[in-house]
Amino acid sequence: MTDLVGNTFFEGPAGRIEAILKEPDGPVTRAAIVCHPHPLFSGTMHNKVVFRIARAFQDSGFSVLRFNFRGVGRSLGEHDDGIGEQDDLRAAIEFVEEKYSKAEIWLAGFSFGSVVMLRAASCDDRVKAIVAAGVPVSKYDLSTIGSCNKPKLFVQGSLDQFGSADDLRRMFASLDEPKQLKVIEAADHFFEGHLNELVETVSSFISTVGTET
Repeated sequence: MTDLVGNTFFEGPAGRIEAILKEPDGPVTRAAIVCHPHPLFSGTMHNKVVFRIARAFQDSGFSVLRFNFRGVGRSLGEHDDGIGEQDDLRAAIEFVEEKYSKAEIWLAGFSFGSVVMLRAASCDDRVKAIVAAGVPVSKYDLSTIGSCNKPKLFVQGSLDQFGSADDLRRMFASLDEPKQLKVIEAADHFFEGHLNELVETVSSFISTVGTET
């Protein structure tokens, strides 16, 4: 269902979820879902890091879904400390899977959104590849991520306030191949002044994985 301002809605476990879906001109062979940062700190699907990551996928020919977690914007429900939000993401995957039955599904997340993504669906067989930016690894326990041999990109600022590069490197070392880690020098958690480097890194990863398939 689409309303007059162009936002899409799909059903989630806590009620209707508000989203924005951008489709390419031609057939959809790849679709990406991008998850936003922490709702209690003004995180929404309109966050500029989320928007720029989504744009990198759009420019690579993907159909791209950004959505608001429960209790954000016009999404129904209440914030659930990252637990119910995992079910919101699973509902988003189901929405995309039903809409594009033959398309590859990629996931991306920024900050809190990366945690939700990694916990909920990084090892989901329906997901082709994942992109995690600004992972707050110093704040969240991500040791429960299971075996996952799909392509993975992690992008972190060297000055990230919520996930030190060293902490991320330790987590990254424990993950299965294939995987890539890019630390952007002098970038903070929000990649202020370094958004173009973030986009270039994501675009390069998309191109690289595309040539391997």
